[in-house]
Amino acid sequence: MAQYGNFAYIYDQLMDDVDYEKWVDHIENLIKLNNIKVKNILELACGTGNITIPLTRRGYDIAGIDISEEMLDVAYNKSIEENTTLVLLEQDIVELDFDIYDLDCVLCACDGFNYITSIEDLDKVFTKVHQQLKDGGIFVFDISSHFKLKNILGNNFMGQSRKDLSYMWTNYYDDQIQLLEMELDFFVKIDADDDEEDNLYEKYSEVHLQRAHKEEEIIKLLEKVGFEDIKSFGDFELENVKEDSQRVFFTAIK
Repeated sequence: MAQYGNFAYIYDQLMDDVDYEKWVDHIENLIKLNNIKVKNILELACGTGNITIPLTRRGYDIAGIDISEEMLDVAYNKSIEENTTLVLLEQDIVELDFDIYDLDCVLCACDGFNYITSIEDLDKVFTKVHQQLKDGGIFVFDISSHFKLKNILGNNFMGQSRKDLSYMWTNYYDDQIQLLEMELDFFVKIDADDDEEDNLYEKYSEVHLQRAHKEEEIIKLLEKVGFEDIKSFGDFELENVKEDSQRVFFTAIK
């Protein structure tokens, strides 16, 4: 079952409590902390452009890549509405093929690498990112932490009912293989004709799979492919990762 198919068109409604400007502020702070001058950015798993568009507004030259045609469609339409110009490519980041090298920065935000469920594929992506960057270029990304996927999302049920949208989210976590399976069911209100009932809903279902990567295995992979000066930070603070940090940000220099 495809991930981020129909879900793409309601994703932003469900994420309306996320402060993406704060997210972009933190990304810029991580870059500044490393004293790297960045003008151009390649964003992996850019989704509906919630990071891409604010970065474009702040003057960066940015291209976004995502595997979901639907997510890119939403990003494109948002860019038109917000009078910004985006370069968007549909591509599996595991098979990254981008013509421009010597990039200042490669970025992956909002859980993108949790969707890479094998160490071999993550190694492959990190290797390709290293090749794309200029000497002294910076790699910035985040993951939902092992703690979050195992202890907060794992084997848990969540749901919400809104005026025009409801969802049920059931999770199953396997600690032996560090995989979280998420069963998502969405009920989206249908615009009814005058002679129809106004309480008709269409159901969409998706199954998402994420890996609970551990901080130490990420750092080991980055070192293996040649990155240096690797740093990790817990949540949205410029501080060390804690045992109960829910998000881990990484920076690495080529």
